[in-house]
Amino acid sequence: MFEQTFKNIDDILHKDAGCGSELDYVEQTSWILFLKYLDDLEKDRATAAELTGKSYTSIIDKDFQWTVWAAPKIDNGKIDHNALTGDDLTDFVNNQLFPYLKKFKTSAESADTIEYKIGEIFSELKNRVQSGYNLREVINRIDELRFRTHAEKHEMSHLYEDKIKNMGNAGRNGGEYYTPRPLITTIVKVVDPKIGDKIYDGAVGSAGFLCEAFAYLNKPGLSTKDWETLQKRSFFGKEKKSLAYIIGIMNMIFHGVEAPNIIHTNTLAENLADIQEKDRYDVVLANPPFGGKERAEVQQNFPIKTGETASLFLQHFIKILKAGGKASVVIKNTFLSNTDNATVAIRKHLLESCNLHTVLDLPGGTFTGAGVKTVVLFFEKGKATRNVWFYQLNLDRNLGKTNPLNESDLAEFVELQRLALSGAEGTAESDNSWMIDVKDIDPSTFDLSVKNPNKKEETALRQPQEILEEMRELDEEAKEVLEGIAQLIV
Repeated sequence: MFEQTFKNIDDILHKDAGCGSELDYVEQTSWILFLKYLDDLEKDRATAAELTGKSYTSIIDKDFQWTVWAAPKIDNGKIDHNALTGDDLTDFVNNQLFPYLKKFKTSAESADTIEYKIGEIFSELKNRVQSGYNLREVINRIDELRFRTHAEKHEMSHLYEDKIKNMGNAGRNGGEYYTPRPLITTIVKVVDPKIGDKIYDGAVGSAGFLCEAFAYLNKPGLSTKDWETLQKRSFFGKEKKSLAYIIGIMNMIFHGVEAPNIIHTNTLAENLADIQEKDRYDVVLANPPFGGKERAEVQQNFPIKTGETASLFLQHFIKILKAGGKASVVIKNTFLSNTDNATVAIRKHLLESCNLHTVLDLPGGTFTGAGVKTVVLFFEKGKATRNVWFYQLNLDRNLGKTNPLNESDLAEFVELQRLALSGAEGTAESDNSWMIDVKDIDPSTFDLSVKNPNKKEETALRQPQEILEEMRELDEEAKEVLEGIAQLIV
């Protein structure tokens, strides 16, 4: 139901002069979808209040409720044909609805409420759908969706993530907001956060890491206290780009976190010297942007100066971790071997201040459309590294858009990593994994290049008879093609 509806909405927006790309489709679908989701959320809250004999005060005033302006119904449940449309609809949305919703940012009691998030979302967005008739069609489609049951919410949240993933096809770097979900799921499983941990992503993008960490911790049978901890005191993020920031907030809300603690700010503008103990986190999960170049004034915030964005983020993550805190950071594989002074200094700092216990080497194509190879660093802050366990993900196929990474690809890594770190004898080595002692690393470069000592070079020699047989088959195919062409030209 959701998938077909999303496709139909994209077709409608494709015809609108105000929407030029997949990014616009996601942005415009998002705010309308959010208001319908909010209406269903309010219905659930009203029902829960009624069951306990309490009264419920709606968040949204009557004139701005979904069932009044967007989808007023007649007796048979159909949308009233007198509902706003055309210029009347766009005038209402642009001049009344959006200004009303923006005010929630100043009127909300605190930043950790859904009211405040409503104000943030509609302060950052604007309606780009120019035709009120197209807008009416989109609203009618979204009104058909329901977000009342767990299954409905689960399906919608996954399809929304698919839309975020597709932004990468729109140019404008949309794909940088998205890390493959199977990789995130595996990372969260290995890091194994606990309820009560403060979990942080300083390059939050579409909030995939925080959504998955919430799903990992949101197990059946949670106490009311644990639920409140997950809702208000567990997940924190920062994001520089406006669209990614809004999508991240909405993605978390759709996944079940009502008031995400995500801030719209440039993480790297924060001076590391200003980070105090109260600012630190128990867990860091992140895939910071790589390849970017930061200005000199931003570099002044870091003890090791470099223009490479990902290297600055790594310094930030090390600093903002609590002692004993755990982190997993995706980074370009050249970080392990680059010989410039800054990268060498950061590797030295990482090995001396943290236990870099695991490096996962990912194959090319893991990130659709990205032409670089990446690794995942797993480390704990507070004690120096003695040994690093490497795992090289070698697959028997090429990864790409039509053949993406899946969780089963990473199952061996998860199992071997658990065994290797348990210290059981003989568990560190396999065809794809090995352990190095930091004492054996060159102290002048701290080079951590991925060099699999166990990989066997296979030179598959085919039998002459097999080669001759294939040549005969190819000759037969060529003969048939030539005969076909001859018949056409007779």
